[in-house]
Parts: sequence; structure tokens; C-alpha cells
Amino acid sequence: MSGEQTVDEIVTIFLLNTCRLRPQLSRHAVQAAADCARAATDHPDNDAEADFIPLTTGSVAEFYIEPMLPLVGDVDVMFHDSTLLAIPRGHPPPTQLPAEFSDYVKVVEIVDSHFPGYVHLVLRYLLTECTDDGTCRYTCFTYDMGSELYLSTLLANADPQSIHGPALLRNTPNKFFLSVDSVYCVRCLSWPPQAADWPTRHRNYGWPDSATVDRVVSNGCDAVHVAHCQCRQDELESKRQWRLFFSRSEIVLLNSWMPVQQIVYHMLRVFVKSELLKYSDSSESLSNYHIKILMMWACELKSSTFWTGDLNLSRICVELLHTLSVWLTDTRCKHYFINNCNLIDNYFGVETIASQLKSLGKEWLSSWFVYSYIQKCSMLCPDSVSSLFSDVSTIRKLQNAVSAVVYWRLNTALKDTWDVIHFAQLLITVDVSQPSLTVQSCICWMTELPKTYAPLTVFFTAVGFLHVAYKISRTGFTDELMDVLATLAGQFVSTCRRRSQCSSELSLSQQPTVSATDLNTSELVELLQRSAVEHLTTYRQLVPRDFGSVAATIVTTDFEALHAYKHGDYQRCLQLSAQNVHTLLYAVRMHYIATYPEFVQLLDDDIVSLTALILIVNPECRDCSGNVLISQLTLSLYLMTQCQLKLRHSVTSLAQTLDYIEVAQRGHTAYWTLDHLTLKLIKRKVLTRLSVF
Repeated sequence: MSGEQTVDEIVTIFLLNTCRLRPQLSRHAVQAAADCARAATDHPDNDAEADFIPLTTGSVAEFYIEPMLPLVGDVDVMFHDSTLLAIPRGHPPPTQLPAEFSDYVKVVEIVDSHFPGYVHLVLRYLLTECTDDGTCRYTCFTYDMGSELYLSTLLANADPQSIHGPALLRNTPNKFFLSVDSVYCVRCLSWPPQAADWPTRHRNYGWPDSATVDRVVSNGCDAVHVAHCQCRQDELESKRQWRLFFSRSEIVLLNSWMPVQQIVYHMLRVFVKSELLKYSDSSESLSNYHIKILMMWACELKSSTFWTGDLNLSRICVELLHTLSVWLTDTRCKHYFINNCNLIDNYFGVETIASQLKSLGKEWLSSWFVYSYIQKCSMLCPDSVSSLFSDVSTIRKLQNAVSAVVYWRLNTALKDTWDVIHFAQLLITVDVSQPSLTVQSCICWMTELPKTYAPLTVFFTAVGFLHVAYKISRTGFTDELMDVLATLAGQFVSTCRRRSQCSSELSLSQQPTVSATDLNTSELVELLQRSAVEHLTTYRQLVPRDFGSVAATIVTTDFEALHAYKHGDYQRCLQLSAQNVHTLLYAVRMHYIATYPEFVQLLDDDIVSLTALILIVNPECRDCSGNVLISQLTLSLYLMTQCQLKLRHSVTSLAQTLDYIEVAQRGHTAYWTLDHLTLKLIKRKVLTRLSVF
């Protein structure tokens, strides 16, 4: 930073320079993809013919900025039942549905309750799929029950302590993962009449534009089971009341914001949560959703000059918080989509919050962000940077301290992204291996991963091929595995109608089309393993395109070397492995391979035995990645040593390899158990061979 600046200018420059515009790749986005895949493995009411169709929502899906302090408190996954559909009252039932729906679907009508935005869902029709002239259509049957049958909730038997509004909170035992809010909803493909005027209302400043409005309307809405606050003690209404839910629309709208608007939204959330929601009384009256509503109205009603002219983030935040103060004073927060719906339905503590907000000034808020936000960010930096905040008694000292944090942040972007990729590879491997792949979870992974980092889809496909190969070798080629394999090979058209549409013709990687029924088990396993190696090699080649050698040292032929070794081509394996050792020997960061069953089938018996030994000693050891991961360097050294021994290389050659092993041992911390055991094993093998010369 050049020249002396005011505190509010320092805050603005800090946030503009440290909030990364990420390509949706973050630990939280990857976890959300995994949580969606897990949700997709369940079946509603144990109905094997039905599916849960999940979608990542909330902060993970809405933000495209990545601030230094986390903006995600939990992962929100919304899911609907493939056998249930809502339609507005009086609308005719559909004759065609998206492929995600089952071949029979119960249809409920959305009927207004006496509170705007809250509705009842009344069972009206049953749709059954039929095929006429090659076209899939639904035939409609009307329920005749004598009286209206209201749809109640799936959460009726849930622990009340685990319910957050419409969401069922699922805590995770691992400190590296966020808790998950699973929101059950009923899908409505039509834009609801309750929000009929939203698409056409006059907008002075062009946000949202017509294309965005069309996208929002085409998404329809959902209904979630939550009763109005005045009905929660009513035994009947608390069970049958639902709220119209616009999460799909909000994802589209928030992703159309300018970066400065996303940053302001983040700042408001942090401030409100830290200052206003730390008291339980306030948390009953004000939430993140009120801040989202405030921001959506501001984006529609404010000109671009408000956001970008003489840009000052503290000024923007103060003006919006003053607007919120007026709303709270008037006890009126107008729903963004439904005109006659008031979102302040609990007046307790509102006056106190309104008074606090009204008294805020730009200078005070800027100072708050320095000491309650920027200083926290500095604690993520090395001591040489964070220690600068021990004395920020002058503007110049504050400016220097903030500049150091910004500089550190700008120079760690690639490294941070590399760590996320490493995390994603392990999570994909673990989640494919342990719960086992289904068609629905496979589709979910292949839908969600491109939203994070597209090459991860190639990695997932490879792990999927290995998973099917492993399962075939144990249980044979079942119909379920054939469905999964067809999905991985990109030849699966429908998700829920798969029972009649599955093809046994599988095109794997660059191989010609192969009929699974023409192959015996061993041939099919070999084909899948070879295709997996091709995909893994392609993935290794794609990553350097985005990261080069800045974030890590990357070699791309480790799986090719493994495949050559397993098939007795020791000269080829030695050539590739020696090249990899020379590249990786002094590397700080590199790829790792997980020794889960999917990858174990590619490894040599010695490494498999070491993995089994670790598991025997400690069956829970897979919770520690150091016990299940082997580095590219260690694997390459192992393959190189094995090939040298099999090809009877000279003493000089083996002595040089021994030096490489010792360098690798010094480079690995004690945490990497499998690496150390493998290096000790090959060192002993080399010493044993040298002792007989």
C-alpha cells in the first residue's frame, strides 16, 4: 500500500485483495459433493424403487468468493423424493417429467394456509409412467378419499435437538468436516402463484436481468416442512404446515452478484453473527436469512454507483445496516419473492437490535473489522506476519501489518488449492470404497464434481472403474454393478427408470465398445484396471495445466509404471520409476496414493502386506491419512528397487538407490507410517542383495 490511508480504506483494500474469486474449489464444496452422494444412496421409506435427489444449497452453493475467514458454518444439502411432486392448486397434473422422477409419482396440490408463504400439501393424483410410440408419458389417476389427505413430515420422529428450522442437523465425528444440514423438501417444477408478480415487477437498475429472471422461474420452487411460529404449538398445524422454499432461486441470484456485493454480504453476516447474534434473544429475531433478504432487495433497488462509485465497503455496510434498523423498528421485513409475507415473525428483542444498528457509524465499523476480523486473519499467517499486529498504534503501522497479511494471502493461493485437491482425492477414494457406489451416488458425484474442479471427474471415473473391478473379483458381475459401470461409461440416460433401460454395451476410455457378457471375469477386471490407469494418467496430466510446478512437484507416469510392473514389463517400469525418483527426490509436495481396496489391486504384494499389517495392529488406523497414503516418491523408489533386483543390476546401481532411499527417509516426517515402513522394507532388500556380492 502506498501513501497513508484511512482505516475504512484499509478495510476495503484488505477485503478486495484477500477475498479470492475461486472456481468453486474448496474443502466445503468437495465435502458437499460427498454429502450429496451419500444422501443419494438412501431410499425414501426403504422403497428401493424410489430415490432421494440431492442438491447442494446454502453458502457453499451461493458464494463464489473465498475470504480468509470461513464463510461456511455447515454444509446444506436439500433433497427431494423421486416419487413425490407438488403442483400449484388448480394446475393440471403433468404428462411428462424430468428423468430424475420415478415411474410412479404421487402429486400433491399446494394450498394456501392463513399465513402468507406457508402452505398445506394435499394429495390429489397418482401418475404412472407408460410408453407410447417410444415416448414416455404419465397417466393420471385421481385419489378419491372422501376427505383431504394432508402430507405430513418425514422429520416427525427426529430428535428435536437436531432440527434447525426445516433442516435435520447431522454432526460429523471428524474435526476436518463440517456438520451437515439435510433439508427434506417436496419439489415443485412450476413457479408458484404466491410469487406471481416477482418475474414481471419493474426494476429500475437491471438486476436481476431478464436472462437471470428466466433461469429463476424455470427452477420452480420447493416446499419444506416448517410451521409458522404461531402454529408450532398447534398439534395439527405443526404437522401439516409447509413453507415455500426458494433456495434454488437464491443460488442463481447470488451467483449473479458482482464480487463487491458478495463481499458486502459476507461482511454483514460476520458482523451480525459476531455482534448481534451472540445473545440468545437476538438469535430468535434475526438470522442470516434476514441479511440475505436485505442484500437481495439492495441489489435490486440500488444503482451500480452505490456499489462501485467511490468504493468503500464500510460505508456500504453501514447504510445497509441502517436500512435493516428501519425494518426492525417497523417490524416489517418483506419477503423478496412473496409480497405479502413478513419475515419478522418474532418481535422479542427487535427494538434493542434496531437501536444498536441505528447508532453504527463508518469509523466505528471500520475499527471493528480491523480488530475483530483482520487481526483474526493475521493469526492464520506465520508468526513473522501475525506479530506485526502487536503494535498497530499508528495508521502507518496498521497499514504495514495489513499489507503483510495481504502479501502472504496472495502468495499462498496455489498451495491452498493444491491442499484441497489432495483432500478431494482422498475423500473420493474413501467415499467410493466404504459406502459402495450406487447409480444414484455415481450420478451425484459426476454432477457435483464439475462444479468444484472438472479434472476431479476424471479421477472419480478411474476410482469408479477400480471399485467395480474390485467388486467383480469378489462377488461377480451383478446387475447392480452393470448399472454402475454403464453410468461411469457415460451411457446411462435415466436415473430412476434404469431398470428397463440398462445396456450391457460398455465403452471404457479409448477402448472399442465391448459387450460385458462376452468377457470372463478376469478379462473384465483387467479391462477395467487398464481403463482406470488411463484415466488416472490423464488426470495426472491435467493437474499441472492448472498448477504447474508452483504448488507441488508433479509426475504423471506413476500409474503407468505400476501397470507395467504388474504385467512383468520391468524394463519399462524401471525407466518410468527412475525418472520419477529423480524428479521427486527433493520435492516438498507431491501426489499420494490411497491404499484402499480399489487401489490395492494395482499394488505389489509387499505393499499390500504392509497395509494389512498396519490394519491388524490398529483396525482404526484408516482414520489417519499417514497410515493409508503412500507418496509418489516412495512408490517410485519401491518399483525402481524391485525392478533393479529382478533385472539383477550392479552393486553400483543398488548403492545409488540406497542413497536415494536415505534421502527419502529424511524427507518424510514420522506421521507417514506407510512411507517409512515401505522405505525400510526396500532398504533391507537392497542391503540383503549387497551382502551376497
